[in-house]
Amino acid sequence: MRSTTRPVLAAFLAVLTAVASVAGPAQAARDRALTWKPCIEDKTAQCASLRVPVDRAAPYGPSLTVALARRPATDPKHRIGTLVVNPGGPGGSGVDFALDSPWFFSDQIRRRFDIVGFDPRGVARSNPVKCSAALLAAGPPVHLDSARRYSETIAYNRRLAADCARRTGSVFGYADTLSVVDDMDAVRAALGVETISYYGASYGTLLGAQYAERYPRRVRALVLDSVMDHSGDTGAFLDAETRAAQDSFDEFVAWCARSTACAMHGRDVRAAWAALMDRARRGALRDPFDPSYRMSLHDLLGVAFGSFYDPQWHSLARYLKEASGPAGRRAREPFTDVEYSFPAVFCDDWAMPVRGWDDLRRRLATLARGNPEMPVSPLAMTSVAGCLGWPLPPDNPQRTLATARTGPVLLINARHDPATPHVWAAEVARQLGPKASLVTYEGWGHTVYGRSGCVTGLVDRYLLTVRPPAAGSSCPGVEPKPSGVGKRPSRVSRVVPARPGR
Repeated sequence: MRSTTRPVLAAFLAVLTAVASVAGPAQAARDRALTWKPCIEDKTAQCASLRVPVDRAAPYGPSLTVALARRPATDPKHRIGTLVVNPGGPGGSGVDFALDSPWFFSDQIRRRFDIVGFDPRGVARSNPVKCSAALLAAGPPVHLDSARRYSETIAYNRRLAADCARRTGSVFGYADTLSVVDDMDAVRAALGVETISYYGASYGTLLGAQYAERYPRRVRALVLDSVMDHSGDTGAFLDAETRAAQDSFDEFVAWCARSTACAMHGRDVRAAWAALMDRARRGALRDPFDPSYRMSLHDLLGVAFGSFYDPQWHSLARYLKEASGPAGRRAREPFTDVEYSFPAVFCDDWAMPVRGWDDLRRRLATLARGNPEMPVSPLAMTSVAGCLGWPLPPDNPQRTLATARTGPVLLINARHDPATPHVWAAEVARQLGPKASLVTYEGWGHTVYGRSGCVTGLVDRYLLTVRPPAAGSSCPGVEPKPSGVGKRPSRVSRVVPARPGR
């Protein structure tokens, strides 16, 4: 969705824009100046805001405020520059990521870089997409199993989009990643720096890759952690995501067979899981932590999928054992938040056409035959179902990235990642060409930095020197520790949006 303007007014605005760009660079710089103040959430960090146009093609039209946070380099005498960070999602807060950076990045990175994060448009503090809590709670099941459910989902998505657009305002329909790319360059200019270094995780890798494509001379260093491939169609997306989820389940089963720390050790994990899937399909599976709630198949798959992120194998095994026995008495926590940016962003970045219920049914049946324990990735199903009938065409649909025109680019990815398959990282490295180096973490989980000294050391050396590791470098996997024993894994993963109240 892009604004339209009458020809005379469009010409007038074009003249104004040209005059401003030629005659007023000093004024433009002053307009973009940032006023830093202690952050409300953490007085040891600095926060600021920046006004940007909603539509870059209409600079004098509606605008929005982008929220930023900064942690200055702890060794300013040896400061290298600015590291902009994004945690992914879509819907993750870059401000929160910057505030939490002391617990994420190594001491040497924090000594040498100002760490800056911003909330992308439509997210958190930056004009968040808002929707009716009641409408979100009334949404149809995500797991589609009939033509009726398919039609209900299309109708619901159209109602939801209209409601969110009314509550959100002009930014709705302009939440695509390319718009955020331009916001990030406005942030760079407001910071007063010629180039930035960037670390993006998960969905944040799409932002980093597209920023480097549009503004290659503004990139000093680029780290893409757990990489999104933005070139596949609906079938490729569903297949790669579901294979990755099944692979993670297979790794869990293998661990349970070899480790006595697994609560299901010595038992047939696949048979127990199949029994739970059957009960969920029949509507007979009660949540062991809330017996009043009957779990759908999507809920159950989400328990496993969410546990694969860390991974929390110990917790998943305990959950599987408890779900197979009598239900417990723990109450569910209420969810009342009405910020819901996922479809507004994802459906503006991806074209996921489906030719009716029969087409989707065939796709799902094919996936299930090859992936018995994870018949469809909950993330992929949420993404595709959430865009069915979406009334706005994507402004940033899939395409192949151009060969990188920056300096060296570093990609890192786990071999067994449930959400961003390793094959995606290899494909994006191929698209970027000889400037790209892929480091494989031969282990498990989603996002790689900080999982081992090997991975962290390679990334840190690259950020400090912009010299990438040797081609084909890898780091050994580290099996997860039982920190999650007794803790219930999330019912859905951190990137699968749960509708409030379900």
